Amino acid sequence: MKRLISAILLGAFTVIPLAGCGGPGTEFDGTNTTSSGDGKTLKIYNWGEYTGDNLLSNFEDEYDCTVIMETFDSNEMMYTKLEAGDQYDLLIPSDYMIQRLMKEDMLQPLDYGIIGNIDLLAEECSGLDYDPENEYSIPYFWGSVGIVYVKDKVDQADLETQGWEILRDPKYKDRIYMYDSERDSFMIALKSLGYSMNTDNEDEIQEAYDWLVEQRNTASPIYVTDEIIDNMLNENKDLGVMYSGDAAYVLAENDNLGYYEPQQGTNLWSDAMVIPKNAANPALANEFINYVLTYEASQDNTETVGYTSSNAEVFRDEASEGGMFYQNEAYIPRSDYEKDEVFHDNETIRKILSDLWIKVKAG
Repeated sequence: MKRLISAILLGAFTVIPLAGCGGPGTEFDGTNTTSSGDGKTLKIYNWGEYTGDNLLSNFEDEYDCTVIMETFDSNEMMYTKLEAGDQYDLLIPSDYMIQRLMKEDMLQPLDYGIIGNIDLLAEECSGLDYDPENEYSIPYFWGSVGIVYVKDKVDQADLETQGWEILRDPKYKDRIYMYDSERDSFMIALKSLGYSMNTDNEDEIQEAYDWLVEQRNTASPIYVTDEIIDNMLNENKDLGVMYSGDAAYVLAENDNLGYYEPQQGTNLWSDAMVIPKNAANPALANEFINYVLTYEASQDNTETVGYTSSNAEVFRDEASEGGMFYQNEAYIPRSDYEKDEVFHDNETIRKILSDLWIKVKAG
């Protein structure tokens, strides 16, 4: 979810070698299951194209270590490898997956003796309901799901009066991209119908399925993933469902694009840093989390990737006059809106939605 298009081209992993570890003022136990000579190694599993240009190399320099970064393209792919016993020191999954990992006792608590920079965390992504005490996770990026639209081809009044319903308006037939995600697609349908996106009511889920089938039949949307970024940037369609960070990028590149969060509510998401129970170097992982929260690292991350920073000061500066994302409506997710929700983990519903989404697309 939520990555720039070049993530697909990145391949299985990135390795950035440097020498041994043990940052200034910190003692580590020396345990290391990776083959990096006598040095300390931090092994991270993250989304592709989700780090600042200098984040990893600067951390290596400061802590005299080697960082190995492997990338995944879905939370489920990450979970499968973790469940199979693959060992990582740090993961950056999404909210509902973190809830699942906590439930299955696959994470270890964070060490706030090391993570002193927790005070720099933005209020908007602190104490989220899947981990209210931030015991196991600290947000890395956060954002929303909304509609990117071509300003001179989409009537603003249609967006404001219809919200998500515009995505099945025959007026825009063959001019719509839907993100190929069952959770977000069902979120759109459920919100449009006035239901919670976390509902387990079978009648409501059936109504949402019928909504999506009707959308397919009346509006003929194109189901896409990361290719939506270049396609909307080039105005190949008039409307597209996008994650806010990708939207912020295309809005920054094309003044004729806008971003709209429907009043029926949307998905507020966060991807957060967590440490697996089987991590070889948990102390170093805690140091990395603490480093990511610094102004320098957070600014590098957000300006490279385009997603909203979890550092309060960086978030404010980037959205203010002189900041890279000044007046970019996609960079500032809506907050404290009662109809917006965070996804919850529900194994039964997850399977139902997956099966129904296959049927929607099969037509």
